[in-house]
Amino acid sequence: MTALTLSTAAAPGLRADAIVIGVAKGAGSRSGDLVVAPGAETVDQAYDGKLAGILETLGASGTEGEVTKLPAPAGFKAPLVLAVGLGPQPEKDASYGAEALRRAAGVAARALAGAEKAAFALPLATAADAAAVGEGALLGAYSFDAYKSNGKGNGKNATKANDAKAPLADVVLLGGKPRDKEYKAAVERATAVCEELNRARDLVNTPPNDLDPAAFAALAQEAAKEHGLKVQVLDEKALTKGGYGGILGVGSGSASAPRLVKLSYTSPKAKKHLALVGKGITYDSGGISLKPAGHNETMKCDMSGAAAVFAAVVAAARLGLEVNVTGWLALAENMPSGSATRPGDVLRMFSGKTVEVLNTDAEGRLVLADALWAASLEKPDAIVDVATLTGAMVLALGNRTFGVMANDDAFRSAVSEAAEEAGEESWPMPLPEHLRKGMDSPVADIANMGERMGGGLVAGLFLREFVGDGITWAHLDIAGPAFNEQNPFGYTPKGGTGSAVRTLVRLAERAASGDLG
Repeated sequence: MTALTLSTAAAPGLRADAIVIGVAKGAGSRSGDLVVAPGAETVDQAYDGKLAGILETLGASGTEGEVTKLPAPAGFKAPLVLAVGLGPQPEKDASYGAEALRRAAGVAARALAGAEKAAFALPLATAADAAAVGEGALLGAYSFDAYKSNGKGNGKNATKANDAKAPLADVVLLGGKPRDKEYKAAVERATAVCEELNRARDLVNTPPNDLDPAAFAALAQEAAKEHGLKVQVLDEKALTKGGYGGILGVGSGSASAPRLVKLSYTSPKAKKHLALVGKGITYDSGGISLKPAGHNETMKCDMSGAAAVFAAVVAAARLGLEVNVTGWLALAENMPSGSATRPGDVLRMFSGKTVEVLNTDAEGRLVLADALWAASLEKPDAIVDVATLTGAMVLALGNRTFGVMANDDAFRSAVSEAAEEAGEESWPMPLPEHLRKGMDSPVADIANMGERMGGGLVAGLFLREFVGDGITWAHLDIAGPAFNEQNPFGYTPKGGTGSAVRTLVRLAERAASGDLG
């Protein structure tokens, strides 16, 4: 994992592979002119105050995500200066936004893959700025190469050495204040959250032949032991005895049996209890309602919700938050076989309600329903479930924004605010009552499908049926942003993104302060 430290050292005398500076598009009467961002004053002075002009000559414009490299000036111990675009220059007396800093740092860290050490001379006016730059650098430096060839072997069976560059190893934030409590806390928080978020990315990127429900549960047990968490794993026998018909029904077609994992962090100073529920379909073929060709290749990502919950609980423990956080990981593999659940089958859920299964590819709501009821029995102050649940949400909000639904408007707003504070894109969505009737079943209490139009909202209404009376609840549909199939951008890599982890951690922090909306 990339190391993150603060330093008051001047850029010229720091031994590093590169110095990272920020540049922006000028504002005001000379709009469009390149501007060197605060933090890079000593670098600019070394170029006799002509750094902006030199960069413009090289084609730099300050556009967000743009990277320009040039040799460091004489006297610098680092050989390279890397200028990264921050976008438009803020208005007078305004600061660069946290997300602009986060994205710029992420781009720079990714561009410096293969380097050992880089000094980031980006704007650090406050501890919050340091947190943003640190988060961006740690997330941007991420790579997943566990399955890449390592160059070992002999003769005909020798493997070719992989040419992928190792992630940037050491990030130094220049202008930070190592002895300042706020700056130190900001860096420590960024490190804990980003390390756990990257753990979630690793889980999402792991091939399903190596991450079945049992393997996922074992990883949760290891993390619990490492971080002092309580963990309970219900295997297929315990699930059968307990009557978890939703989880068992979804997992019935697979040779890999399902699991329900309860991961608990408790604080002696807690006054609130937040329950997090994650969809953990380690591979989703669609079951008997098989997905069409072209829709299966990325379905290892269907456990992103459980990965986010797992990471958030561990992060809460590492941060020592004064709130109790319980994570429920509903783990199953959805496969077609002679023992698989069929369209038309009726499942008796853990809550006692019966569900007519009209489409076995609407399986996430079934495993979540059991876990939501289990979470409800503990009477937490709030429940948040996270899931790559519906393609309808991707159609509605695109690939970078997740939807937020809730049974309480104030809590829905609180979740959206937490996402904004964390730097994640979300959008509040309704739960229209008229759509509930579409799930009426002639043979069961409810069907797992309703009207096609508004399918993401229908899924939310289904889940609401399995939340205990009087319990505040929100549903995050992360189907769009959980897995990036396109090129990397900002601090977001290709593949698993760790979507919702930062939102959940921020929500836990708000709960610790008594603010749950």
